[in-house]
Amino acid sequence: MSDPIIQLDNIEKHFGNVIALNGVSFDVRAGECHCLLGDNGAGKSTFIKTMSGVHQPTRGSITFEGKPMSFGSTREAMEAGIATVFQDLAMIPLMSVARNFFMGREPVKGWGPFRRFDVDHANAVTMAEMKKMGINLRGADQAVGTLSGGERQTVAIARAVHFGAKVLILDEPTSALGVRQTSNVLATIDKVRKAGVGVVFISHNVRHAMAVGDRFTVLNRGKTLGTAKRGEITAEQLQDLMAGGQELAQLESTLGGTV
Repeated sequence: MSDPIIQLDNIEKHFGNVIALNGVSFDVRAGECHCLLGDNGAGKSTFIKTMSGVHQPTRGSITFEGKPMSFGSTREAMEAGIATVFQDLAMIPLMSVARNFFMGREPVKGWGPFRRFDVDHANAVTMAEMKKMGINLRGADQAVGTLSGGERQTVAIARAVHFGAKVLILDEPTSALGVRQTSNVLATIDKVRKAGVGVVFISHNVRHAMAVGDRFTVLNRGKTLGTAKRGEITAEQLQDLMAGGQELAQLESTLGGTV
């Protein structure tokens, strides 16, 4: 098994007297999807913001590609190869897919005062990268707001991979999607993992995590309750470890189906 791309050891994060993370350890390897599971309030958002350079840890260490690392900003983390796709996606609906794809990294042509956005190059790259992810756009110039939620997620993921992400952090990528869109996003995650990118999949949905995950770590009230590999733990056992899992299992039993 390869060494982790990024490894966090005994991470603590305090906000005044509030301890959001209390000794969290986590790592991800190339070509692996490591799922971080937890209910609302478990500390998932604080953890990914600490991993991606938004927050500095109060205690603990971060090792990236075998070297001690302290990211001072999200830009530093991105330049190192850690990309985060947040739930809001940070896209402008009325702008084209290509414009959103290259936002902040626009290819240009021309010289001096004649430099301008290279539309043809941007459109060609966008179409090609989206096709790799299984999405055939009508055109790269269509407004990103015309895409489905799952397609917009795929744009964000394809953009991160194209710009050299070694670790891709996905913050609840399936939380607001329907069944078909969720299936498409999970298939995209599988493609990214097989391309050698380390994927951190943050979710409170055990079944979505089980569909693509290689390892599973449960976060509960700022602490990790353990890590298991695929095949070592069932969806029901993971659910029980999460806050409220036992109550949900009892409700499922009472209703005679799944919630």
